[in-house]
Amino acid sequence: MTKQTMWKKTAMTSLALLMLAGGATSAFADGKGSEYDNDRDDKGRHENNRNDDNDDDDDDKYTITWQFEDEEDLKWATEYIMRLASKGVFTGYNDGTFKPNQKISRIETLVAAVRLMGLRAQAESAAELSTDLQFKDANKIEKKYPWAVGYVAVALENDLFSETETEVKPEANATRLWSTILLIKALKLEDEAKALNNTKLDFKDAKEIPAGSVGYVALALQKGIITGYEDKNGKTFRPNQPVSRAELAALLDRTDTEMPDQDAQAITGKLKAAAANGSITVVKPDNTELALALDANVFIFRDDKKAAVSELRSGDEVLVRTYQNKVVFIEVTKSAPVVQSFTELGVVNTLTYNAEGKLSTVSITRIENSQTVVLIYNIDANVSITGDVSLLKPGQAVQVKGENGTVKSIEIK
Repeated sequence: MTKQTMWKKTAMTSLALLMLAGGATSAFADGKGSEYDNDRDDKGRHENNRNDDNDDDDDDKYTITWQFEDEEDLKWATEYIMRLASKGVFTGYNDGTFKPNQKISRIETLVAAVRLMGLRAQAESAAELSTDLQFKDANKIEKKYPWAVGYVAVALENDLFSETETEVKPEANATRLWSTILLIKALKLEDEAKALNNTKLDFKDAKEIPAGSVGYVALALQKGIITGYEDKNGKTFRPNQPVSRAELAALLDRTDTEMPDQDAQAITGKLKAAAANGSITVVKPDNTELALALDANVFIFRDDKKAAVSELRSGDEVLVRTYQNKVVFIEVTKSAPVVQSFTELGVVNTLTYNAEGKLSTVSITRIENSQTVVLIYNIDANVSITGDVSLLKPGQAVQVKGENGTVKSIEIK
């Protein structure tokens, strides 16, 4: 078993999976990748007004809260961030904020991409070895970002840098173009991207995209990883615009859907029934059924907010993410219709039949507050009829039962 697989199997607890839901003590508080550590100066102090972390070497201690202090700014990106929780790719700050609108640096983006590839263990192991980075700013990285040395080395091994890059530029803003190229490389689709270099991009600012990068943008657009902007004067890409933390969360999540992962699954389908006994059954598009155990801390995202397991309903269309064979995230993408059952006792008024001679509709009458009420229902093709069927005609007393205006059973009285 490789170090990478060992890390995937052991490093993430249920609480760690939920770390992104609020101001949690970082699982990386030992200085090996905490986002709070990224801006430390040479004396270990934090810059940019970031709160100092606890420097606690025990990675299993977490303080979980379900709301960010900057929740209003975060709403549109919450779904993306939660889905990244199962990979420990992106986290918030100890002061309870995520800083969604804050520009993100190249080093933070690079680290997130390596983690998304499932190479965190390899990167952190490399950081403990004597790694000689062949970049002009290698000394700066080793002194100011020692926890990132392994990530840079692994990124280099996996061709995340271009052949002409001589500097990492850790503190530079990650731009839309740079991030797009990085994520396409993380997907190992560089050859496919280069084959699209002659694509004509439908952007007003297409000339700002270097010729050698056109294929990366074209492929990212095809994959739905990134989109353009609808401006007054036409559609733009804005290649040199810095990426915010929330925007990167969206890019990472979209990339994740294209990323092969042996230890995690993304499953779509409909719930066969409400959750029961700590598990759910998902009916996939090909009608196969998949029984899945729920993690004790499963995060359910419904109607743009966190929901309880008890709110899951039969027929809900869902996106399910698993980790270590347990469901850690459920997004209800389309709610099941609310079932309204009925039982009515009355007298048959009219019956209609379809072209095949089968019952199509029934209307019954009953007395309500001294007045005659007429109720009209569709009849299910597989309706169950009990009693003497020959008596089913106008004037006969019957009891009908069904759901959402369709009769499922008729009992002849």
